[in-house]
Amino acid sequence: MNIAKNMEAVFVAIIIVAGIATFATAKVVPAPTPAAQAASQEKIATVVVSTKRLTAAQKAALDS
Repeated sequence: MNIAKNMEAVFVAIIIVAGIATFATAKVVPAPTPAAQAASQEKIATVVVSTKRLTAAQKAALDS
């Protein structure tokens, strides 16, 4: 078998083996439980911004 003629097949095979090895050795992290998320959302910070809209003259002054 001439390896120079089959270099593409060898490359694809190496990529497949590397991908399988990556998933086989990956550390599995458990997902957070929904109860823990619900407890942390009881006190949600709320920001209220009240201001006047800019006039056309003020907008033009900011652009220049």
